[in-house]
Amino acid sequence: MKKIVKLISLALCSVILLGFSSKTDSKTNPATSTTSKQQGKIESKNGGTKEIMSTPGKSMEENVKLVYEFLKKCETYYLATVEGDQPRVRPFGTVNIFEGKLYIQTGKVKNVSKQIQANPKVELCAYADGKWLRVAGKLVRDERVEAKKNMLDNYPSLKSMYSPEDDNTEVLFFEEATATFYSFTEQPKVIKFGAK
Repeated sequence: MKKIVKLISLALCSVILLGFSSKTDSKTNPATSTTSKQQGKIESKNGGTKEIMSTPGKSMEENVKLVYEFLKKCETYYLATVEGDQPRVRPFGTVNIFEGKLYIQTGKVKNVSKQIQANPKVELCAYADGKWLRVAGKLVRDERVEAKKNMLDNYPSLKSMYSPEDDNTEVLFFEEATATFYSFTEQPKVIKFGAK
């Protein structure tokens, strides 16, 4: 039953993203919108707004924590990369905060790792309780044993396949990321994190 619910969630997320992408991308075009940091909103000429949660008073750590907590609640999120001109999407489950940054984990032998190294721009999507999240940004590889160990300590089941000292374990953190929280009943909320 849980697998069916996750599959339905993924299908719903995909349909919603397709619809919102065509609508919000045109609304947030730099040529047709202005940003008001004082009000914490992006205003477009046709009247639509997006609330900006990363206003003064919210720290980068708080923004990372909001994204982390949502992804942990979802348990599974879907990471999109590109291979040439072909999008690739797959389920992921690892997410961690280390030194104030949002990390994910994979193996260097996997195609997803090779795609990220060729083009570090990625996007992920997650859905839970009638709300969904999109995170767009760049993933940066962290080769430090400490970062790998911290991830594996938080996911002990992975220790049978990965080790902080092996040549395959890969942890990556988000840089220059934008997270957008959506629901059917509220305006989208946008936060920024992972400043370079």
